[in-house]
Amino acid sequence: MSRMKASAAKASALTPASNRTKSAPKLALVKSERVSERQTVKAGKAKAAEPAKAPEMRLVQGRIPVKTAAEKAAAAAAKLPVKPKKKVSAEKAMTQAEFDSIPTVEIWTEYAKAPRQEIRNYFWEKYLPLVRYISERTYTRLPDEVDINDLISAGQFGLMDAIDAFDLAKGVKFETYSAQRIKGAILDELRAMDWVPRLVRSRTSKVSIIKDQFEMRNGRAPTESEVSQALGASGEELEKIIKDSGAVATVSLNRTRFSSDGAKDVTEIDILKDTSQKNPLQETQRRDIKDMMTKGLSRAERLIVVLYYYEEMTMKEIGQTLDLSESRVSQMHSSILQRLKAQMQHRPEDLEPEIER
Repeated sequence: MSRMKASAAKASALTPASNRTKSAPKLALVKSERVSERQTVKAGKAKAAEPAKAPEMRLVQGRIPVKTAAEKAAAAAAKLPVKPKKKVSAEKAMTQAEFDSIPTVEIWTEYAKAPRQEIRNYFWEKYLPLVRYISERTYTRLPDEVDINDLISAGQFGLMDAIDAFDLAKGVKFETYSAQRIKGAILDELRAMDWVPRLVRSRTSKVSIIKDQFEMRNGRAPTESEVSQALGASGEELEKIIKDSGAVATVSLNRTRFSSDGAKDVTEIDILKDTSQKNPLQETQRRDIKDMMTKGLSRAERLIVVLYYYEEMTMKEIGQTLDLSESRVSQMHSSILQRLKAQMQHRPEDLEPEIER
């Protein structure tokens, strides 16, 4: 800047005064051009500091824009002919595939207007897996004596009742509504199968809960008085509750007890002991010994034994029957016992009952 000022001063001193007025605007022009150059540089720096704009996503080839994949799919779908929506036909029979292609709401609306067996069968087949699902969940909490097929049959009746009673205007899904009806039908069937009244079941459950809670707190089984105190009952009422809370379940004799190595499993009836039957060999031996021991007794002595031990008659009544005095009957009875004891001492093992091994 100093050099420029010095050169300008020399030029003004050498030039005449007439020409000085003409050169002044040139210097002003030079200054203004340089100021504008500085402003341009600053503006360029400011533009460089600004973030670059994202390029447009659409590519352009010449003047024709390239379409995206979504736009191509929409254009292709618009060219396809519009298929008319299927409706429930009341004139001809419809297959399950045709029913599936129609919205379920429209099928329910048509069924509400005119209930038809065809639509009812379609709903029954469609929601039948729901019956099996609820039946299997209920079966997991039941004993083995209950057959799952009985639960499924009861659930199917509940499904049919739900189809007939369903109201689309309530704004509830059919799956939610029918699940309650199916479960209720299964529980009703279980109550009908149970031979024990519901009151007995409730008492059994109440006593069982009280006993379990007492064992968890004290580590031992409760006594009858402790159960009575927990139930708040006493006397005949307590006896009735305890009696009702006893064993109230039945067991099938055909139930498998455990598996065996053979083709047939061992059932309950196979291991059940029949106490009404006796060992025929032992009975024969006992009868032979009894005949041998009583062989030496007279007719009157045998009658005394029979009347006293089997007929439970007194000595006086036996004497009147045999035309003997009461003292004589007592004397003969003592003599009979002494002889039988003497004979039994030699054969004690033959008269003992059979011991289980």
